[in-house]
Amino acid sequence: MEDIKQPPNQIELVVDSSIITTNTQTAAPCQQKDLSFVSKKRYSSSSSILTRIHAGYFRISLSLCSQALLWKTFGDQPNDHDLQVFHGLLQAFPRAAFVLLWCLALFTLLSLSFLYILKCFYHFKMVKFEFFHHVGVNYLFAPWTSWLLLLQSSPLLAPNSIYYLALWWIFVLPVVALDLKIYGQWFTCKGKRFLSAVANPTSQLTVIGNLVAAQIAAEMGWKESAICIFSLGMAHYLVLFVTLYQRLAGRDRLPAMLNPVLFLFFATPSWASLAWYSITGTFDILSKMLFFLSLFLFASL
Repeated sequence: MEDIKQPPNQIELVVDSSIITTNTQTAAPCQQKDLSFVSKKRYSSSSSILTRIHAGYFRISLSLCSQALLWKTFGDQPNDHDLQVFHGLLQAFPRAAFVLLWCLALFTLLSLSFLYILKCFYHFKMVKFEFFHHVGVNYLFAPWTSWLLLLQSSPLLAPNSIYYLALWWIFVLPVVALDLKIYGQWFTCKGKRFLSAVANPTSQLTVIGNLVAAQIAAEMGWKESAICIFSLGMAHYLVLFVTLYQRLAGRDRLPAMLNPVLFLFFATPSWASLAWYSITGTFDILSKMLFFLSLFLFASL
């Protein structure tokens, strides 16, 4: 018998190129859509950060810079012989801790300033609305006051250096410009922004900025400039203090989270006492009067 050879089983594979082409064409827009969704999500998240941040966040840097200045004052050698006893206790604070705190304050202030500058570019209408708000406009002084405090507590620059003087001018000019704008509205009643209608405890931030600038000018030896800025701040502080003392205007309109700003009532005269001490070089009667006023207001709060 002849061997019967059966052909092997063969499987025919048919590839439809039209289906593959269609699938690849439909997959590409889906990938592009996913990428665009991710990019939009990232943009919306960054935009949400810029819309949420406001000038009130600079109170964080303001407190950190104040603490850095306090630690520097603790570390300085006292001139009064009676303070030599306390100087040994103050030396318990290590120098590295002060430098670390100053760097933390610098990093915080740089971060907040960078985010707020971005907000000025991308959300200028919100910044403009904040400028015309009776509370938000006062916090516009906070970044410049923070920079002045950071400059005053700097472990790198001496008050008699040219860089110190240049930075002082850079940080003081915006404070003076805001003074002219805000105080001008109070005098001329432009836009019906009467002081009795818009005054609130945060308005004292405008005065503190002038007092810090005056204290630094006195430490640099610029007595006339220090007296000029000090008199400007104190003149408006007297009017503002009487307005707030009579009505406490704005306390009921402040958010609950801003109730700690009431402590600015004793912060302003205490800083005025330090500024006048830097100008005169002695803790005279005016400095003592301002100190006891701040002590009384602290006890009242």
